[in-house]
Amino acid sequence: MAALAGRQHGVVSIRQLTGPLGYSPGAVARATGAGRLHRLHRGVYAVGHTRISDRGRCLAAVLACGPGALLSYRSAAWLWGTSRSGPAPFDVTAPVPRHGRPPIRLHRARGLTAADRALVEGVPATSLPRTLLDNASVLRSRQLERQLERAEELRLFDLRAVESLLARTVGHPGHGRLRRALELYREPPFTRSEFELRFLAAVAAAGLPRPSTGFNVAGYELDAYWSRERFAVELDSFGTHGGRAAFERDRLRQEELKLAGIELTRITDARFHREPAAVLERVSELLAQRRGD
Repeated sequence: MAALAGRQHGVVSIRQLTGPLGYSPGAVARATGAGRLHRLHRGVYAVGHTRISDRGRCLAAVLACGPGALLSYRSAAWLWGTSRSGPAPFDVTAPVPRHGRPPIRLHRARGLTAADRALVEGVPATSLPRTLLDNASVLRSRQLERQLERAEELRLFDLRAVESLLARTVGHPGHGRLRRALELYREPPFTRSEFELRFLAAVAAAGLPRPSTGFNVAGYELDAYWSRERFAVELDSFGTHGGRAAFERDRLRQEELKLAGIELTRITDARFHREPAAVLERVSELLAQRRGD
């Protein structure tokens, strides 16, 4: 019993005690009466003491909901590290209808596949893509975006796995919101050179003055530069600005251009692909502001 509890954050279930460990119901009752077992939920016990960690309480909630149950929603996000909110009340998804009792919030999901399941620090939980999908149905957009950002920071985010999940879960209440949130992570359907050409075409279509391209100022080559307004646009893509050294250079570049009297704004390929009209409207406003200055 102690060995099992040691592997399970200090908790065991009645199924484990009377199954693999061979305890009789009477022996379990006597251990409970003697204080060696402490009831946490129906059929779930802490061994030796009740000072259980949050992960132990997560596992206890899962064990209380029967075979096939998984920690899910906000609680699974906490376990994965994509949410800093605590895990309680404990969200658990089970394959069969059950009634959850506080502090357990029980959800039902049919058709979960092996790809939807994971074991995270010894706790059965929904996979990260499934956790994101479920949370997309209950979180505000900014909260969902922050979970995606955190998953990427932790190097847990796999766009292909999330896209694969979306392909087979059409109709899930979180489907549309998660699909929209993923736009930032999809590669734009054009190359760097195409990005520059599309941007210049959009500038012309908006009736704005044509900027100089490849113009060198203060030792830096500018993607698009309006000399009269001393205003520049940097056309960014994640692939060419993803490292720490590039991050540091970009900040120094912007500071030195500022000292040279040049205002610089950055436009990403992903943003331009999503909302070209909004991007050009903002560029127009910035140009007008510089003329006023």
